[in-house]
Amino acid sequence: MTKETLEDLSQHYKESVPADLREAKAFDWYLDEVYDDPRIARNAHQRVADMFDYYGTEYDEDAGVVEYLMASEDPLHDGENTFYGREVHESIHEFVNKVKSGARGLGPEKRIKLLLGPVGSGKSHFDWMVRRYFEDYTMHDEGRMYTFRWTNLCDIVRDQDPADDTVVSPMNQDPLVLLPQEQRDRVLERLNAELDAPYTIRSEQSLDPASEFYMDRLLAHYDDDLKAVLDNHVEIVRLVASENKRQCIETFEPKDKKNQDETELTGDVNYSKIAIYGESDPRAFDYSGAFCNANRGLFSGEELLKLQREFLYDFLHASQEQTIKPKNNPRIDIDQVIVGRTNMPEYRDKKGDEKMEAFNDRTKRIDFPYVLEYSEEAEIYRKMLRNADVPDMHIEPHAMEMAGLFGVLTRITEPDGENVTLVQKAKSYNGEIDEADDVDVKKLREEGERNADIAEGMDGVSARFIGDEIAEAIMDATHRGRGYLSPLSVFTHFERNLENHGSIPEENIERYHRYLELVREEYKERAIEDVRHALAYDVDEIQRQGEKYMDHVMAYIDDATVTDELTGREQEPDETFLRSVEEKLEIPSDRKDDFRQEVSNWVSRRAREGEGFDPQDNDRLRRALERKLWEDKKHNINFSALVSANELDDDERSAWVDALIEQGYSREGAQEVLEFAGAEVAKSELEG
Repeated sequence: MTKETLEDLSQHYKESVPADLREAKAFDWYLDEVYDDPRIARNAHQRVADMFDYYGTEYDEDAGVVEYLMASEDPLHDGENTFYGREVHESIHEFVNKVKSGARGLGPEKRIKLLLGPVGSGKSHFDWMVRRYFEDYTMHDEGRMYTFRWTNLCDIVRDQDPADDTVVSPMNQDPLVLLPQEQRDRVLERLNAELDAPYTIRSEQSLDPASEFYMDRLLAHYDDDLKAVLDNHVEIVRLVASENKRQCIETFEPKDKKNQDETELTGDVNYSKIAIYGESDPRAFDYSGAFCNANRGLFSGEELLKLQREFLYDFLHASQEQTIKPKNNPRIDIDQVIVGRTNMPEYRDKKGDEKMEAFNDRTKRIDFPYVLEYSEEAEIYRKMLRNADVPDMHIEPHAMEMAGLFGVLTRITEPDGENVTLVQKAKSYNGEIDEADDVDVKKLREEGERNADIAEGMDGVSARFIGDEIAEAIMDATHRGRGYLSPLSVFTHFERNLENHGSIPEENIERYHRYLELVREEYKERAIEDVRHALAYDVDEIQRQGEKYMDHVMAYIDDATVTDELTGREQEPDETFLRSVEEKLEIPSDRKDDFRQEVSNWVSRRAREGEGFDPQDNDRLRRALERKLWEDKKHNINFSALVSANELDDDERSAWVDALIEQGYSREGAQEVLEFAGAEVAKSELEG
């Protein structure tokens, strides 16, 4: 890797910032730019809505959800902050839809977007991501925006403090606001005639009080010659969002209830300027409130419902009227996407408060639940490990999936009736239920929503808790000199720490221990399947058996005969052989025709696409053939070698370990799973 010189770094930085970041332009220039590209004058909702599309989208036809790549792939950070899970992407899709509705002026622009979810569901991280991407978007031409600054004020305004000869727009307003409304409307009419967008450009804001003061003074001096004012005293400058600079992005965190002050939101008197301008002069106001800083961009309210009821009243005007009213000052127009976040206890508390009716009416609740697909949940933990320094730790098969399954079991509601178990429900949410199984996933989801307190996935064990326990298990393995992490060690840490975690209610502990046993049982079945696979797997034999099965299936469907491999004679399809395969998937005789037609259609579809037959590519058929092969071969296996620690160096046992390594196990992990699952296999087969 080559060394980066200071010159290289400097050039890279220079290329990363907008070319016009330091330039000052005339108002005429801005007017021409807006005519060429009306999107420059978008409001906050319109700019944020376009931002989501700018980084790319994909449509998930199965879920009927648009996935935004800034969340599903995180291109800015090389995937470090990727979000997983259908439910989460549904929430993000809903959030963007509300922003896009606001962009069209349909009402949500006057509402607080309230992200509601349990602790550790990712709502805060999503909010953080939106702010990071908004910063980046405004650095690009597609997201550019401009504001203005007043110059040479002391030449005209005689009582102006020399330190205030140049004043940046206190609210970072769009330069079009400098035009009186009647003249502005004429410009907007032309802009919207040329605009190719699903929204129209609107600008009905008044100048902030300080800018209004300067405009009045300057117009009076120039005999209402607006052009002279704009030519001589206004410069247009590029505006880039920056949370660190509190510029177009602001986060607001609740403080001690006794010390909450509305000036934190709306701004306050600038006491250093009172002696110069006087208390009632708009120039003596400090536009440092959170709503002021967020203008033209994003306001993020953390734990919003922890605020006192009286303090929340400021949000009513900010959202519905899109104005703020500081003490002893005129109202100030604002333009921003207001996002709030809250956890479940605060929401339940405020939901039943009749005095909160007005506030609740001005919020758009967006549920941000936990992930309910355990394979997607497993990706969260893998992401955690990718972002950490654990290069020498081998993660054994099923470790992350079983951790995810435990998390999901705590989040979904128990299914009604006895036809579907809780684990089956989790598998169905994960897309694992076979078509032949009598499970209606849509009905299960509807039932879950109906039985949940607010929505399914809004309580249970957080990914944060599970991630912490995985981290503990990794450190424990490191201290013990073990270079692998197995599901068994993860289970051990879950069991030890469930009762010690403050976020898990005591009344849930016993139930969660029961769920952990269900996960252990599921892992045992998977481990046994892996060991059977290692002991009896033969690719060539599975291919041969698969071809034989399909020959007989096709003959069965076409009511034809099959050529016997040994005699060459024509014979009827071998029903005994067909059923010996299908029974390995527990397919009843009255459903055999459905399964045979299913695999026949699959083979025909592959043939049309120019692909040959390979049973490895059909999960159900592969599993059935593997299990049949096991039945055919198990009488030749030395089961005593599975449970005898003294035969670890046995050639046969070493071959089994090698076969497990091919499935993704480490050598130590393969030996552990042989001892764990192998003993169960040996026990069941010897008893059988």
